[in-house]
Amino acid sequence: MNKKNTTVFEVSWEVCNKVGGIHTVISTKSKSLLDKYGNVIMIGPDLAKEGENIEFAEDKLLYEAWRMQAEKSGLKIRVGRWKIHSRPIVVLVDFTSFFKDKDDIFAHFWEKYNLDSLRGGWDYIEPVMFGVAAGKVIESFYTYNLLQYETAIAHFHEWMTGSGILYLKENLPQIGTVFTTHATILGRTIAGNHLPLYSKMMEYNPQVMANNYNISAKYSLEKLSAEHADIFTTVSSITAKECKYFLGKKPDIITPNGFEDSIVPIQNEFNIKKQLSKNKLREVSEAVLGYELDENPFFVLNSGRYEFKNKGIDIFIKSLVKLNSLNPEREIVAFIAVPAGTKGANPIVKARLEGNRMEGDDGKSFFCTHELYDIQNDPVVSLLKELNVNNSKESKIKIIFSPVYLNGSDGIFNLKYYDFLIGFHFTIFPSYYEPWGYTPMESVAFHVPTVTTSLAGFGDWIKDKLKIYKDGAYVLERNDTNDDEVIDNLTEIINEFSSLNVEEFMMSCIKAKELSKLALWNHLIKHYVDAYNQAGEKAEE
Repeated sequence: MNKKNTTVFEVSWEVCNKVGGIHTVISTKSKSLLDKYGNVIMIGPDLAKEGENIEFAEDKLLYEAWRMQAEKSGLKIRVGRWKIHSRPIVVLVDFTSFFKDKDDIFAHFWEKYNLDSLRGGWDYIEPVMFGVAAGKVIESFYTYNLLQYETAIAHFHEWMTGSGILYLKENLPQIGTVFTTHATILGRTIAGNHLPLYSKMMEYNPQVMANNYNISAKYSLEKLSAEHADIFTTVSSITAKECKYFLGKKPDIITPNGFEDSIVPIQNEFNIKKQLSKNKLREVSEAVLGYELDENPFFVLNSGRYEFKNKGIDIFIKSLVKLNSLNPEREIVAFIAVPAGTKGANPIVKARLEGNRMEGDDGKSFFCTHELYDIQNDPVVSLLKELNVNNSKESKIKIIFSPVYLNGSDGIFNLKYYDFLIGFHFTIFPSYYEPWGYTPMESVAFHVPTVTTSLAGFGDWIKDKLKIYKDGAYVLERNDTNDDEVIDNLTEIINEFSSLNVEEFMMSCIKAKELSKLALWNHLIKHYVDAYNQAGEKAEE
């Protein structure tokens, strides 16, 4: 396939719209993709009113003639650039005009593909309409701008865009389609409902499970997307097993996630940011706890989505509590940074940070940097109380909960996530369900050694590499039933790592940095190139 004559459309709900890790995948991959294919167009949902999307810069001169033609045909779009380092072209699609036709669209998809939409709520209807709109945008662009001999590939991420595959399959089959699932609907649902996923995977009836958990519409679209795309990919061998048993199709290619090292500051700036973060971690810790820390505390981080069991937050807390009972040599301050519903910064903590004392501040220790809306039912706070964590000065382990997006303006840290991460000594992500796992990858990229698990795609991917990069990362063996063993092993790892001398610790940071180089997109983009080549060949058949 001639890359110069190939246009790649990449469709995702997370283009210029950060929800989770897929945003990181697409945004960091874009530079390597543009290096391979000159003509790359990202397509995302237009969820904000004009001018309100902080990630998008509209350019009304870009493809102006096509845009005007598309608008005449009834498509509501904005064309511009994604405000990231690579500045890829983006088309944002307002799909709301399709709502009036949704019954006809669903009826047609039922007749053509047996897509089951009966029990789909608005969290299903909106993505389906977006996918159809994206398919029509691709059709419009292809018809208006591309010559007959030029190749086009349309890459759709997750079930939320899958209706675009079904649309193109019927209306423009000469476009090669690629479908990537980053996690299966059933896998996430089963794990999230505390059912054994891995040991029982072959025993579950997928359709029955989808019906039982009221996800039959999403499951139907995911299954059909995998079936009808020219090429089906997923991000790890772990998710590939889910696809095989739950979707009835083995992925054609595994496309591991990577990162772009432009996110990591160069040495002088790196050292400055690292020191700023360390200073901030100490300041915030002392403001939350109400007393001064030891001279050389060990800072540990767990972060990501607030999925208490899936992300292993429960294991993280229990390991720290167990370690506290062993009275470790060094003071350990552990942060849990996962977004939850908050009212804003804890006013007492904020006042302490500003050098003031609010009336009624009796100097007590807190758990939270921010005030939770529903603190009584919060899983982290509930477990801390159940395990009698009190953050007393005498305790060697302190646990601080930061339930906010670290976007640079949270009112306490006022740092973006990477500027926060860089100051930690160690990160821990003992996940039970983690199809890939960007958080440990980002950690080693910022030279922070990490712990992941054998049930995380990234952990599985690096297992055979740890002979060379030992101490840069640790992979805990997890399964459906060995929580106690994982807690014991993690407790030992934290204890040993926090006891390293300066030279040993620096060597671990170097190993982490070296390990991260294996995951650069310039090494991993080849898997996507393979997928696009194969999709193009299949479309030509």
